[in-house]
Amino acid sequence: MLEMLKDMWGFARERKKFWLIPLIGTLVVLGGLVALAQFSTVAPFIYTLF
Repeated sequence: MLEMLKDMWGFARERKKFWLIPLIGTLVVLGGLVALAQFSTVAPFIYTLF
């Protein structure tokens, strides 16, 4: 996972596509919330955010 993030950072830096960085960050955070909601007792509280 960390290797993929490094690769995406290198792509954005090399091609000057810095607008991708917030998009990737948002997707990572939402993916983390989904994973947390599936395997935890915190799920009812996360669902109220959406």
